[in-house]
Amino acid sequence: MPIREKTQLMSASEIERTLVRLAHEIVEKNASLDRLVLIGIRRRGVPLAQRLAYNISQIQQHPVPVGILDITFYRDDLSTVGQKPVHTATEIPFTIADKDVILCDDVLYTGRTTRAALDALFDHGRPRRVQLLVLIDRGHREIPVEAQYVGKYVETTDAEIIEVKLREVDQMEKVLLVEKTD
Repeated sequence: MPIREKTQLMSASEIERTLVRLAHEIVEKNASLDRLVLIGIRRRGVPLAQRLAYNISQIQQHPVPVGILDITFYRDDLSTVGQKPVHTATEIPFTIADKDVILCDDVLYTGRTTRAALDALFDHGRPRRVQLLVLIDRGHREIPVEAQYVGKYVETTDAEIIEVKLREVDQMEKVLLVEKTD
């Protein structure tokens, strides 16, 4: 699918400032950091969760556990992904029972990734509460999902795509708005 870049929505410094702001929001909205855990949805949700945990520990001098959630086999579009989807391990080295879990992802669009993540998460236990954090919310929900923490709201058309590039995954740092071309 050919695409063309329309505009850069966030620079590396804007991403970092946004993550610091989100870390402050998390601290303000969660009375007990003792119950708080961050779980990144693989791929780009993981470095976001790790950076947020670091920022929270700098603000409160309190470590926050980070887990990694792979939702490959929970997706409702698995048959369209290909013959042999790549599955990587979920790594949650702590119990989520009675914890305040913040699921972290890069972009919220239809809500289907979040639904799959909730299914995968509940296979690991029953958290006290689950909240959603996304770097970009672009609208267009197909499932009633809402993020409690949003870095930036971006109105898009169905022909547009948000591309989040993070140094840990992409060796670059920016958020782009691109458009499908025919």
